[in-house]
Amino acid sequence: MQARVNIDYHVAFDDNWYSVPYMLTGEMVDIHATPTTVELFHRGKRVASHVRHRGRYKAVTQKDHRPRSHQEHLDWTPSRIVNWAAKIGTHTAHMVEQILAERRHPQMGYRSCLGLIRLATKYSPARLEAASERALITGAIGYQRLKSILKTGLDAQSLAPPPPAPSSPPHENLRGPEYFQ
Repeated sequence: MQARVNIDYHVAFDDNWYSVPYMLTGEMVDIHATPTTVELFHRGKRVASHVRHRGRYKAVTQKDHRPRSHQEHLDWTPSRIVNWAAKIGTHTAHMVEQILAERRHPQMGYRSCLGLIRLATKYSPARLEAASERALITGAIGYQRLKSILKTGLDAQSLAPPPPAPSSPPHENLRGPEYFQ
């Protein structure tokens, strides 16, 4: 079986993703699998061998397959990213904490969080903080939702409480709370 190496230097196989050296991004590789092993070949040369993962939707990555810049990201901690977000504001920091908490492994939320922090350069830190506040109140957690709030200008609208529910019109068959005392 053949597959093209994705931009994230992984190949999709059997509902999982297996890494190859990042220099092969965009190249075609041959996949040879046994019940216990997944081997990847490029032009007849084995470039990767992984223990076959039995779960689904899991990235199986060897550290040395990553570019050096990505290897440095492995040393990042969730608190480091939260601290970057806190420089924008407390709501932005809480948004980042929420995104990281939703992930099985916090590192899986780094890309989303870094993208969220970068929105401050496109829109402004003040707008990002207002959008983060709105997103936290409404439960719209995530990069795409926050980006949508900024794009549509919802961050500039006030978060007024919902109007009170209309009261029932007076009617002889309606009993008030006094009836049940």
